[in-house]
Amino acid sequence: MPLSFSNQRILVTGGAGFLGKQVVNQLIHAGADPAKITVPRSRDYDLTQMEACRRAVDQQDIVIHLAAHVGGIGLNREKPAELFYDNLMMGAQLIHAAYEAGVKKFTCVGTICAYPKFTPVPFKEDDLWNGYPEETNAPYGVAKKALLVQLQAYRQQYGFDGIYLLPVNLYGPEDNFDPRSSHVIPALIRKVHEAQLRGERTIPVWGDGSPTREFLYSTDAARGIVMGTQFYAEPEPVNLGTGYEISIKDLITLICELMDYDGELVWETDKPNGQPRRCLDTQRAKDKFGFTAEVEFREGLRNTIHWYRNHASRITG
Repeated sequence: MPLSFSNQRILVTGGAGFLGKQVVNQLIHAGADPAKITVPRSRDYDLTQMEACRRAVDQQDIVIHLAAHVGGIGLNREKPAELFYDNLMMGAQLIHAAYEAGVKKFTCVGTICAYPKFTPVPFKEDDLWNGYPEETNAPYGVAKKALLVQLQAYRQQYGFDGIYLLPVNLYGPEDNFDPRSSHVIPALIRKVHEAQLRGERTIPVWGDGSPTREFLYSTDAARGIVMGTQFYAEPEPVNLGTGYEISIKDLITLICELMDYDGELVWETDKPNGQPRRCLDTQRAKDKFGFTAEVEFREGLRNTIHWYRNHASRITG
């Protein structure tokens, strides 16, 4: 029996962010009343504090937990302790507060960083515990993976309906383009754009270009999260992805092509590559709640580049 969003009070942590805005839109599209969707802002609710978590979940029927302290390899290397503590405390306390408050459904959005460094490709959910995550993002990945254990334990002991979804790397308009904390696609788009503005003929890129990644467009991810919330009620984690794998070298070549940049790439091989390969097995999401990604990668990249070029002057100040 699918969960109806009609007349449900829904809390979306991180709902003002890049993915969160899309999730709110998809909730409304699926029948939620906009007036009953609450988006707590970090200035009012420090979710690392239990009191704030209890205030946030009070009177709520459904909680979708997207809020995270997250960034790319640079931030993972610079602030591993903060990433571990903040993400663990936010999630663990919010889940407990939601259980205490009698929340009917809790959807926790995890991270692909939780998978072991050398997971067989494509990543299957059953491989999640077969090794330690890639070192640069392990503190973040382990903190988020602990929330899966918590949800499974609360389901077993209390009958609490909490689900855990694992979206692959996200991208799309309104992504984080701050070079200190951005992920690979917005970081590369910004590098190319600024090289064009300055007339530079070379662009430095971290690593050697060999790692592969899979990317999920933000509207597809949001649709998957809302479908999971509505149609899935089991303890096993579920991947959200496209099943399409591309190397970093091919990715930046495509970005350069779409942005009409013909300069040279300089690979900084003293910088970390991150996890060698990432590509998901997406069959469980299709089987359990009918989710498949719809936005083709080149189209999604074009949309993201177009949005950034229209907003770059405001973003960069």
